[in-house]
This record gives sequence, structure tokens and C-alpha cells, in this order.
Amino acid sequence: MFTIKQVLEGLNIRNHSQLKTWMKWYRNGELHRLEQPVGKQYTFGKGPEYESETAKLQAENRYLKQQIEVLKKYAELERKWSQKL
Repeated sequence: MFTIKQVLEGLNIRNHSQLKTWMKWYRNGELHRLEQPVGKQYTFGKGPEYESETAKLQAENRYLKQQIEVLKKYAELERKWSQKL
């Protein structure tokens, strides 16, 4: 288990309240909320509107790449922390 501060520093996230919001969404199973673009809010069941299928796939690709990057950073942090012990 990691503290909020460790996660913020490790992933280079500046706003702790945003991280807490993301954690709340994750715990509540509201993963659809993590997919919404920054500054774009929509009600449950209504995803963002895309101009074309290509735009939709590009947004999904961007989202998946971000997930991979977070997991890479987390793995690196975990490796560093285990070396300190």
C-alpha cells in the first residue's frame, strides 16, 4: 500500500484532490468516468460524441497508452521501493 504523497510524487501528479477523485471513482467501479476527456463531462451512459469511428479509436488508443504509462511508472517505483528495503 502506498500513501497519496508517494503516488503523487511517483507519477508526477500535481493535484492531490484529482487523485483522490480518481481513487473514489475506481473504488466505486465507475471506470467509465476515467475515460472522459479533460474538461468534458457527460452523464452516465452517454459517452463522448466522436466525429467518426477513427476519432473514437484514436481516443481509445490514447486512453490505453496512458494506462500503460501509469503501469510502467508504478512498476519502476515499486522496484525502487523494494530496493530500499
